[in-house]
Amino acid sequence: MKIKTKQVPLEYALAAPKPKAKKPKKPNILFSTLIRLLAIPDLWATKFTYTKSRMDKAGKGPYLILMNHSSFIDLKIAYKLFYPMPFCTICTSDGFVGKSWLMRKIGCIPTLKFVTDLTLVKDMLHIAKNKKVSILMYPEASYTFDGTATPLPQKLGTIFKKLDIPVLTVMTEGAFLRDPLYNGLQLRKAKVSAHLHCLLTRDDIKEKSVEEIDEILKDAFTFDNFARQYETKTEITEAFRADGLHRILYKCACCGAEGKMVGSGTTLTCNECGKSWHMNTLGRLEAQNGKTEFDHIPDWYAWQRGCVKKELESDTYRLDTEVNIGIMRNYKAIYMVGDGRLTHDTDGFKLTGCDGKLNYEHAPTKSYGLYADYFWYEIGDVISIGNKDAIYYCFPKENAIVAKARLAAEELYKIKKQTKTTMTAGVKNG
Repeated sequence: MKIKTKQVPLEYALAAPKPKAKKPKKPNILFSTLIRLLAIPDLWATKFTYTKSRMDKAGKGPYLILMNHSSFIDLKIAYKLFYPMPFCTICTSDGFVGKSWLMRKIGCIPTLKFVTDLTLVKDMLHIAKNKKVSILMYPEASYTFDGTATPLPQKLGTIFKKLDIPVLTVMTEGAFLRDPLYNGLQLRKAKVSAHLHCLLTRDDIKEKSVEEIDEILKDAFTFDNFARQYETKTEITEAFRADGLHRILYKCACCGAEGKMVGSGTTLTCNECGKSWHMNTLGRLEAQNGKTEFDHIPDWYAWQRGCVKKELESDTYRLDTEVNIGIMRNYKAIYMVGDGRLTHDTDGFKLTGCDGKLNYEHAPTKSYGLYADYFWYEIGDVISIGNKDAIYYCFPKENAIVAKARLAAEELYKIKKQTKTTMTAGVKNG
């Protein structure tokens, strides 16, 4: 899938009018039916099945539907489970670029990923209370990189209480194995299933505190796709299953070199020390020479997170790369404005470029996560930062590791927040 782009000067992009605020609409049943029909081939190919629990407690809708985010088949699953019940889908604003009329027809509500968006809450209240329509939301905001849950926004329980509608969860199994983000959109043969569950009734939401609700939600969104694959002995036999694995396992577990890993075929290799690992049909790694440091991919990814945290704590972490810059101001196009440089350290992100005309700084505490993606709309790997005025899409020209930037942003946010909490407590105690 591609996105509309336009080469323009920076001044043109920043002066482009922002889209006018529009109330979300109830989905058009004709378009919903079309999506449901288009979903049939993929659901058939994956032998899709589903189960339900506690749905007798859910009562009458509308509902807030929370779904884990693994691949593009997620939306097709939602239409299988809920059609013909109307529901609006919260989606990233870039999905509206070049096709906002269509997105509104199918009931999509735009939001800015990892950017404070007060309008979104108002739109959700309007749909649920005035239109009596359910809402589908992917609280993780981004696809999982390593098959485990990504960080959730804090105090979602506050929104649940304002909405005052039952909360359902849809947790998929097999969707990640079929189409993991690192694998370059190569579909594998895998059965896909889902479990629909009433997580919170209206009474539950009234009785429980925001903290209790957030803890329940955190437990619900705790999963490990690779572990589940191994437990169920689900075999992925495609000869390309390790293609692109270096996008998430970027640091050699043997010699520690970064950016030297290559995932190809069924093998992950370090071009620095020469060590290689075979990825078997159950998703486990086996060293082809020497010991196997990590046979479980999420364990390797977690080790990298720990390494990044140490770099941040010792103030040695730094990303510095030349980038091509795209800007989103409205839904007409992604405005490509030229070259620049993106840096990231303990002070946050800094983007400069366009012959000195662009200078944007993004503080570490602005967001708990980072929108980073692979081969974004067929343009390239991307790191996205910004605010309500403009979103900047930075496409590294060099061998920049977007997975490491995402880990660093997540860990830096935790460090800064903890430091702020400690200082506040110290002032109060003093």
